[in-house]
Amino acid sequence: MTLSTRDADPITVSFEFFPPKAGEAEATFWSTIAKLETVHPEFVSVTYGAGGTTQDRTIQTLARIAGETTLKPAGHLTCVGKSKDEVNAVIRQYGQAGVNHIVALRGDPPGGVGTRFEPHPQGYRNAADLVRGIREIGGFEISVSAYPERHPESVSIEEDLAFMADKADHGATRAISQFFFHNPFFLRLRDRIFARGIDIDLVPGILPITSFARVAEFAGKCGAHIPPALARRFDGLDQEPETRNLVAAMVAAEQVAALRREGVKHFHFYTLNRADLVYAICRVLDLNARPDEAAA
Repeated sequence: MTLSTRDADPITVSFEFFPPKAGEAEATFWSTIAKLETVHPEFVSVTYGAGGTTQDRTIQTLARIAGETTLKPAGHLTCVGKSKDEVNAVIRQYGQAGVNHIVALRGDPPGGVGTRFEPHPQGYRNAADLVRGIREIGGFEISVSAYPERHPESVSIEEDLAFMADKADHGATRAISQFFFHNPFFLRLRDRIFARGIDIDLVPGILPITSFARVAEFAGKCGAHIPPALARRFDGLDQEPETRNLVAAMVAAEQVAALRREGVKHFHFYTLNRADLVYAICRVLDLNARPDEAAA
């Protein structure tokens, strides 16, 4: 199986981080940023806590990335528990911090996945409404989310596609998928988006398995299927971190390679702020060279 980007059309990557807390975690985070900067991602996104709980740290992190690195930052934004005026103020803060890319999300209900979402009385109703608001302010590239296996609150994939069309119509140009481990789910969604004529780029979200127990918990909340064969590969490895990381790197690289054979050229990695594993995957994929060096 060929994994190197030098044997096919070059691929691009992007990374998601969460804002670090002060102290040792912050020092580790900036070390992470420096290491992953060497693989030249297209952009890096920083999450925005439920209800804006990490708002200040998110903005500070984005501003430092914009001002002190060569990376292009993207700020996550949700519309949970805030009025339009409050959300619009954050959008303008992003612009002032040098951020011109927003990942617009509705956000999880305050009660958690599975509870009913109630928009703020003076707030944005959903992600499409938020995209419209960002576009009206202007000056931002807008990405949104996509669910290969159906949003947990949707009654069908068709309902998801209707929401996707609405987000694209209002100005979103990229949809980053929820993580998945069975590629046909992603490819099916890509085909359906194309068939519906929705003008948006679909990007697969890749989650390297740093802890199988933790990933299984995430999957249960968002409805992501874990194939039995994948579970067997990680059986008992949460107590063997070195072996688990080796297996995780190869699993993620295999998934990328299989998607590349289907014509996918951009991949978004959910790093969980773990540089070592994601960096190893990028080296397996031969992404330590600049794009203009890849064919050398």
